[in-house]
Amino acid sequence: MSRFVDTMVATATGAGGRARGMTTGEPNAPTRRSWAEVHEQATRMAGALVAGGVARGESIAVLAGDPAAIAPAVQAVWLAGGSTTMLHQPTARTDLAEWAGDTLRVLTMIGAKLVLLGAPFDALADVLEQNGVAYRKLDDLTGEPLGAPVDVDEDMPALLQLTSGSTADPKAVRITHGNLWSNAKAMEVAAELDPETDRMVSWLPLFHDMGMVGFLTVPMLFGIDLVKVTPPDFLGRPTLWPDLISRYRGTITAAPNFAYAIAARRMRGVDDGTFDLSTLRIALNGAEPIDPAAVKSFTDEGARFGLRPECVLCAYGMAETTLGVAFAPVFTGLSVDVVDPEELEGGRRAVPVPGDSPNARAFPLLGPPLPGLEVQVVDESGAVRGEREVGQLRVRGEAVTPGYLTVNGPLATQDADGWLDTGDEGYVVDGQVVVCGRRKDVIIMGGRNIYPTDIERAASAVEGVRAGNAVAVRLDAGTRRERFAVVVESKLAGEDDAVRALSKEISARVVDAVGLRPYSVVVLKPGSLPKTPSGKLRRAAAASLVPTG
Repeated sequence: MSRFVDTMVATATGAGGRARGMTTGEPNAPTRRSWAEVHEQATRMAGALVAGGVARGESIAVLAGDPAAIAPAVQAVWLAGGSTTMLHQPTARTDLAEWAGDTLRVLTMIGAKLVLLGAPFDALADVLEQNGVAYRKLDDLTGEPLGAPVDVDEDMPALLQLTSGSTADPKAVRITHGNLWSNAKAMEVAAELDPETDRMVSWLPLFHDMGMVGFLTVPMLFGIDLVKVTPPDFLGRPTLWPDLISRYRGTITAAPNFAYAIAARRMRGVDDGTFDLSTLRIALNGAEPIDPAAVKSFTDEGARFGLRPECVLCAYGMAETTLGVAFAPVFTGLSVDVVDPEELEGGRRAVPVPGDSPNARAFPLLGPPLPGLEVQVVDESGAVRGEREVGQLRVRGEAVTPGYLTVNGPLATQDADGWLDTGDEGYVVDGQVVVCGRRKDVIIMGGRNIYPTDIERAASAVEGVRAGNAVAVRLDAGTRRERFAVVVESKLAGEDDAVRALSKEISARVVDAVGLRPYSVVVLKPGSLPKTPSGKLRRAAAASLVPTG
C-alpha cells in the first residue's frame, strides 16, 4: 500500500475524519460533509469502478465542476488503484468541437479508458459518446463498498497533472504516489499545519495543481476542515472570498498574485467591520510572479478588517514537484531583496542596494526549499553558481516527477544525477530562493537580460490598465533585432485619444523602469489577453496580438 493511500484511509476512518470535513455550495446552499462521509461514498464509487472492469494502474479522467462531487470521485480512483486526471473545463465561450478535439488528444496521451462525468458538464456526454470515449456519470456511480484499497506501489502514478499550456499541445506531469506523499508531508511541516485548529478556504480550480493538491488532496489527506467554492463563484463576486474567511474563521488560503490585486480593489469600497480577517495566518501567494505592490495593496485594505500583514506567505512551486518547491517562513510576511538593475541584467549578479535606489529591482524572497528538496543554481554549462549569482534554477528530491506524458510518448524530466531543470532563472540568498523569471521569456537587448515582470509591473501601475492584465512580449527572439512590445487590457480600448495618451504613459513608465522603450504598446478591451485554463497570462500567445510592420 502506498503511504499516501494508507494515510488517507486512516484519516477518514479515524476520529479526525469524523470530526472534520469539507463545506461546499456557498453562497447559495452550503453543505458540510465529514471526511468520513466523503470516504464512505468513495468506497462505493471505487467498488463500482472495480466491478466495472477498472484495473490497477489505469488512468481515469474526471470532468466535473462541483467540489462535493469531485472529492469522493478522485478518492475512489485512488482506492481502485488508478491515477486521476482533472480535465480542463470548457467555458461558455469555448468552441465545443475544438474542446472535444483537444480533450481526445489528452485522453489518448494519458491512456485514459474512462471519463467520470459530473455537473455542470453532463450534457457533454453526447460529445464524448460521438467520439467513442467511455464515460460514467458520477450521479450513477455507486456499488458495493470496496473491501480494501487496491494495493499500489510508491512509483505508480497517482495524478497525471495537465500543465498550464495550450491544451492543443498537451503535456501531463506524472506524479507518483511517492511524489504526492513526499510533497504533502513537506508542505505540512513548512506550513505548520494543525488539523485541530486550521480551516482552509479556497476557490482555486481543481484542474490546477494548487487547487487539486494544496486545497483538496492535502486537507483530505490530513483531515483539515475545508471550505471550497469554485472559480466562477469568486470571479462573479470577489468579496465572497474574504466573506467566507470571515464567516468560517479561515486560517489558511491561497491564490495567484492577480487575485489578491482583485480582492484589494473590491475591498476598497466595503465598509469597515464588514469582514473579520484576523484569524488568517497564511495567505499563500504563488503560481505566478509576485508583485510586492499588489501584496501591499491587499494587506493595506485588509488591515481595516483585522488582517495581519505577517500572514502573507510567498511561495515557489510547480506541478513537476507535485506542488511546492519553497515556502517563506510562516507568519513573517513579505520580504523583498532589492538589487542593482545593471549588475542583475549585465553582470548576472544580485547585488543588494538601498530600497530607494533609482530603478532598483525588488524580488520577493520565496523561502528555503521544502524538506526533502534541494535547489541549485547553475550556468549554461551546468557549473554551479554561488550565492547571489543568477543562473538556471534546478531542483532535486523525492517529490520531483520522474517524467512527462506527451503526445509523442513519455519524456524524462531528470538528468543522470536526479536534477530537474525548472526553466526559471534566479538565485539563492541566505538559503532562500529568488525567482527572476522564466528563461524563455527573458528579453535580451544590448547584452542585458530584461525580465518581463519588471516591464509588466511598470505598465500595470498606469491608471487605466486593468490590474494583472499587462504582458511584455518578446519579439524576434534570439536575433539582432530582438525587442519587446507591451500588450494591456483597458476599458479605454476603442477611444482613440485616450488610447494614445495611455500608450504614451505606459511607454514612459517602462522607460523609467528598465531604460528601454517598447517597440509598440497594444491596448485591448477587457477579456482579450490569452490565458491558460488556470488564469495565467500566456506571453507567447500574446505575441500574435502585436501588429507587424
